[in-house]
Amino acid sequence: MFEIITAAGWPAYPLVFASVIVLALVIERFIALRGERVIPSKLFEETIEAVKTKNLNADVVVNLSQHSPLGQLLSSALRQYITNKKIDYELLEAEVEKTGRTIAHNLEKYMTTLGTIAAVAPLMGLFGTVVGMIELFASGGAANTEHVARGISIALYNTALGLVVAIPALIFWRHFKRKIDSYLLELEQISSRFCHMLVATKKNEE
Repeated sequence: MFEIITAAGWPAYPLVFASVIVLALVIERFIALRGERVIPSKLFEETIEAVKTKNLNADVVVNLSQHSPLGQLLSSALRQYITNKKIDYELLEAEVEKTGRTIAHNLEKYMTTLGTIAAVAPLMGLFGTVVGMIELFASGGAANTEHVARGISIALYNTALGLVVAIPALIFWRHFKRKIDSYLLELEQISSRFCHMLVATKKNEE
């Protein structure tokens, strides 16, 4: 691998740097977007049970908001439930939607960087190709076999490296994007059920 990078010349160095960034982002996203970290399996049921048993206070809500994205969503609705004597679905929905926008922003962290590298890496490879062609013709052109081989190797290696970086970056970007969309849809469905349940519970208390 080191020989390939050396043969590709200096235009390959930005691609190597980009590949390191892609690897770091992919590892970070795999950790951050684990199912149990975003939507813990038992948290929704435990929160409903706390509401039914009236085991709610400010500390519970704070701890819930620091638990996970799902916890943040549930805690935003619970704040309205605890502090307001009368609530309606529209009020809860507005509060949850505001929190949901923040959650969506956090879930999409680094996605722009990953997508940008996927789009730019082929252009960086193309830049290396152009540099190789310039070196080929600037150093005597086809009259010198050694320079021809050098120029062509720079061109081809950079083209290949650009694709090697771009293809995995694009695959993982699409994978994580799909995963995030699925999480947001599930969070929306859970929050809707939770808000309806809180409104019904508040009416029963009146």
